[in-house]
Amino acid sequence: MRVQFSRRALLLASLSSTILSSGAALAQEAADKNDDEIVVTAQKREENLQDVPISIQALGTRKLDQLNVANFQDFSKLLPSVSFQSSQPGVTTVYMRGVASGGDGNHSGSLPSVGVYLDEQPVTTIGGTLDIHVYDIARIESLAGPQGTLYGASSQAGTIRIITNKPSTAGFEGRVDGELNSIKHGGMGGRLEGMINAPISDMAAVRFVGWYQKDAGYIDNVPGTRTFLPTPGGITVDNDDFVENNFNDAEVYGGRAALKVDLDDNWTITPTVLYQKQTSNGTFAMDPKVGDLQVQRFYPDHRSDKFIQAALTIEGKIGNFDLTYAGAYLDRKTYQISDYTDYAEAYDALYSSYGGLAGYFYLEDNAGNDIDPRQFIIGTDHFRKLSQELRISSPQDSRFRVVGGLFFQRQSNEIHQDYRVPGLSGALSVNGLPGTLWLTEQKRIDKDYAAFGEASFDITPTITVTGGGRYYKYDNSLIGFFGFGRNPAGAPFNGAGSSRTGVAGCYTTTGAILRDNPGGTLLPAAVPGGPCTNLADFVGGGLVPKRTKDSGFTHRLNLTWKPSDDILTYATWSRGFRPGGINRRATIAPYDADFLTNYELGIKTTLADGMVRLNAAIYQQEWKRFQFSFLGANSFTEIHNGPNARIRGIEADVNIRPTDGLTITAAASYTDAKTKNNLCAIDDPTYTCTGAGNSVAAAKGTRLPVTPKFNGNATVRYAFPIGPGEFHLQSVIAHRSSASADIRTVTATQLGMIKGSTTVDFALGFDWSRYSFEIFLQNAFDERGQLSRFSNCGQCNDRVQILVSQPQTIGARLGAKF
Repeated sequence: MRVQFSRRALLLASLSSTILSSGAALAQEAADKNDDEIVVTAQKREENLQDVPISIQALGTRKLDQLNVANFQDFSKLLPSVSFQSSQPGVTTVYMRGVASGGDGNHSGSLPSVGVYLDEQPVTTIGGTLDIHVYDIARIESLAGPQGTLYGASSQAGTIRIITNKPSTAGFEGRVDGELNSIKHGGMGGRLEGMINAPISDMAAVRFVGWYQKDAGYIDNVPGTRTFLPTPGGITVDNDDFVENNFNDAEVYGGRAALKVDLDDNWTITPTVLYQKQTSNGTFAMDPKVGDLQVQRFYPDHRSDKFIQAALTIEGKIGNFDLTYAGAYLDRKTYQISDYTDYAEAYDALYSSYGGLAGYFYLEDNAGNDIDPRQFIIGTDHFRKLSQELRISSPQDSRFRVVGGLFFQRQSNEIHQDYRVPGLSGALSVNGLPGTLWLTEQKRIDKDYAAFGEASFDITPTITVTGGGRYYKYDNSLIGFFGFGRNPAGAPFNGAGSSRTGVAGCYTTTGAILRDNPGGTLLPAAVPGGPCTNLADFVGGGLVPKRTKDSGFTHRLNLTWKPSDDILTYATWSRGFRPGGINRRATIAPYDADFLTNYELGIKTTLADGMVRLNAAIYQQEWKRFQFSFLGANSFTEIHNGPNARIRGIEADVNIRPTDGLTITAAASYTDAKTKNNLCAIDDPTYTCTGAGNSVAAAKGTRLPVTPKFNGNATVRYAFPIGPGEFHLQSVIAHRSSASADIRTVTATQLGMIKGSTTVDFALGFDWSRYSFEIFLQNAFDERGQLSRFSNCGQCNDRVQILVSQPQTIGARLGAKF
């Protein structure tokens, strides 16, 4: 067992104990103590959850604390319309309502289809979703369906909003929470969190939040060997130097600081800063060929993900209109080293008729001897994102209400992927980088501009019509290098023997590429770190990034009928989009924007004098020429526009309070998502998949991947007074049915279905005065819930990786408020 709390954790503990000793008064309970009265801002204005005519789920502070939510995976299982693909912490792509084609999340792939916001600022990056630690959060809002009118490009299928608790001048308050846990088949971990709210004056206050979390490992890297052709005489390797039990541990620490200043009765400014660093070791998926919770890895696996965001929100009034400015700058850096032995194993088998890699590639040292063909990858990404929004809204109590604004966003990513074969000859490596078989060195920039507006009119006291639109413009570009090196001496051209990919395709000073102008002089690398540039356009004697840009309009039309204070029904017709982009393989055409049109009917009810809340929605969505990502030649990501798809579904949630102290909540969704046309192996606008080399990759009617048909959860909590405090019992059950791992039929068969699973959690605890104590048992029956299935390269489907839910975990939590 290992519990290695760093000095950061000790510093936070010291700070917390100092605060506790101050003996400050117990703060008031959060305003959302009754979850039925949660106020949300999904439509850019404050409204009661039951008065918002869209499908939305909200988890308030109290609920987040009760369910021990600390990260994305924790709260996503409570949102049945949400599904995701992940390989490890910090590498997650989010989907909603079945809008998933698979293969997303690549650093130069499609933008996400689900937007994630922290307060007013978007934090969705090109590479996927930030896994922000959840603590001292006012609520999490999940808005299902296209939100493209008010939230823009990355909210094609929905939006998730994480709303933090703001500084308050009402009084000094704070809290501290700690946890220790033990994982079955694994080690011990825990976390420590704290918060302070301190008024500076009657007009200003600050709020500081800090956290440290250590997650124990439960995947074992066990002894193994790999033998490469020819047989006999091939190379055999082992992983003895990397064998370790519970090697997939993780650590996250960070903090958030906010200042709120009321300039007068009408104007407020709130600057905030968020910092978080997450590190993880090992892999979080198991290899069923090796054993339960086991893998065989032959090089180190490590990932570091750190980001800082500075944000500013200004709120005020001009006359009786509300004006809001929200700006943010996000800087995120990731570093990852990954074992890529699976690639060598797969391609050795693929080229077996040539004698394996030894007979087909040229993996040799400087003396011409065959070398160990295993690879590992060193990858870094540097994401930067600037976003700014200015909006104005009319008084909410007017019969005619409007909100409108302007939005700008610029995000960039500096991409570095170094595929290394130790000992590879310098002449066969990427030029200037001995040992590098393949290099990707690129820079991507995505720009978005928008003007949006929405107006609501009360036709009668019970009927409201709302119409909105968003004019958008995007301009996305990519430039740099990808591929193999070029042997100065001639053949073999490089370790792969490729005469076309890499330096051979770089531009010379005449504008011709090197393979067409062998004696030409290469232009300098447009992106530092590369040997030259083969992904660009030659214009006016120089190189400019490849670009794709477009503009358009999305809409939302809603009709709401509220016959009483306890019943609301609505009908919505809305449209969302996702921008197109550039493929990082220069020979593949850019991909176009894809569009999602949503038709929805919903009802929200509060029954039995507030004891029952029941909300439901039924919808159909048309997804036009959806973007489809996959690993193509050389396991290189390609993005194409696929066929059309049709998605039908039902989602519902219920909250019941039958007696004092007893709360029953449940939420569920049913999703039927299928293609409307054939998906072709080679792009074919007719979808017949005929012609030389073409075939049907997925026939019309194929189920879209990742999303289960049924996804649901239920929570039962009973609290009752005992002595000086309150005792509670709680159970959470979550079930998801099976899902396909890939849209392509053959690949899906090779990877196997993501099996359905049911997990059950239990907790019991006691709250008294300002203290709380709880013991818990998560995944009580040690279910191997499959979250995703994938392989490490395009030809690696014979060695499937399965990401599973954390095994049975028992632990205890202690908290105090002051």
